[in-house]
Amino acid sequence: MKQLWIYLSVCLALLFSMPGRADVAPDELARNTTNEVVRIVKQDPDIKKGQSQKVDALVQTKILPHFDFQKMTKLAVARNWNIATPEQQTQLVSEFQSMLVHTYAASISSVSDYKIDFQPLKMSPGDTDVTVNTVVTRPGSPPISIDYRMEKQGSTWKVYDVLVDSVSLVTTNRSSFNSEVRRSGINGLIQAMVRRNKQSSN
Repeated sequence: MKQLWIYLSVCLALLFSMPGRADVAPDELARNTTNEVVRIVKQDPDIKKGQSQKVDALVQTKILPHFDFQKMTKLAVARNWNIATPEQQTQLVSEFQSMLVHTYAASISSVSDYKIDFQPLKMSPGDTDVTVNTVVTRPGSPPISIDYRMEKQGSTWKVYDVLVDSVSLVTTNRSSFNSEVRRSGINGLIQAMVRRNKQSSN
């Protein structure tokens, strides 16, 4: 499973540095920008070494704007979302976002070692919810399928779930989140996420 999420973080680096224009198909946006991201990583020794300040800046400017973290968190928390207060919901979204950022940042230096192939996009005129399918490879490792569920919001496309070999990021977290809420409530879930993020940042 660890290897699967390394592939995921690499794909996030490659895929969602793209501009969020809705007049261009999501897969085309990703394909056009992949080479540019790889070039940046190859040419910046600090990023390749995992220098936290530059990695964090890259995440903030290139990754975060293309995710609907509120929808992702709401789907992951599922029925428990409605019992959370607005303040708790805000905390949940913030911690869920941090979890994804840590996953991404941990493998940024490996981006240039991977190849990402985009599969034909199944999209009809007027569609506002699509899945971008990719296959990621690295010499000596089996191919991994990474699928991005994306929703058109106004003039931009936003990601609200990612599937690694058909394993959903949202669904994977839903089970553990529900268990934590049953044990210690919404505040207990928030604290568990805070602890996980602190461990990831050390």
